[in-house]
Amino acid sequence: MTFDRRVELGEFLRSRRARLRPEEFGLPFHGRQRRVPGLRREELAQLAGISVDHYVRLEQGRSLRFSAEVLDAVARVLRLDPAEREHLHRLARPAPAMAEEPVDSPPLRRGVHSLLAAIDGAPAYVVDRTTDVRAWNRLAAAFIADFGELSAAERNMARLVFLDHGMRDLYVDWWARARDVVAFLRLDMARPPAPAARSLIEELSAASPEFRQIWAEHDIKAPEHGSYRYRHPLVGELELTYETLRLPGHPDLALVVHTAEEGSPAEEALRVLARS
Repeated sequence: MTFDRRVELGEFLRSRRARLRPEEFGLPFHGRQRRVPGLRREELAQLAGISVDHYVRLEQGRSLRFSAEVLDAVARVLRLDPAEREHLHRLARPAPAMAEEPVDSPPLRRGVHSLLAAIDGAPAYVVDRTTDVRAWNRLAAAFIADFGELSAAERNMARLVFLDHGMRDLYVDWWARARDVVAFLRLDMARPPAPAARSLIEELSAASPEFRQIWAEHDIKAPEHGSYRYRHPLVGELELTYETLRLPGHPDLALVVHTAEEGSPAEEALRVLARS
């Protein structure tokens, strides 16, 4: 897959314009006379207080030297959330090109493995920017997937979510989980894409029509916290929240911990699973 920052920027902005309606801003709506959904470029430029030509150059990627003030004005009109705003800035004002990342990521500190082992009442794992699962605790293997029985290539959350039928059964709302995975991958593409990320997106685009559909939506989400409902074959249906914590010294790695509300049936279900 060839990543073109200018194409990515244009597609992202068009997708955000398409979800807005002119009447939301007090602009006249002419119904069927509008050839495209959402705000027109001219309307967005007017609302952002910039010239139409300036916005067109931004959306067409004819320059990657736009000021932070212009980008913030566009983000305000498009009603971007903080993750989307950061994504826009990264696409439109890229950091200086860096050398390709090393093929092999540095090994995890022994303390990280000890931390995972100490978390014995909640599924927890460490994931990198391409959603490879780098380490996990016993309850994560029992609840999410038996990572130790998978090959290194298979220990990838995006591959599991889109290509493993068991994972589809695990999530009550599989589409919500799938959209979150894609939104995380899409967010990462604003950074200099790692070769592994490009290969993963090529693979999933070829293998999964659902991935292609969601990828085209250009949604962005920072995977900081949230909740999912699960349908586990051993302990039934339960809801867990998750928190994502960046690991000191490993900026591309995150610790994900799933927890149940204290005193809830989900907490008891995790206890049962831990004893099994």
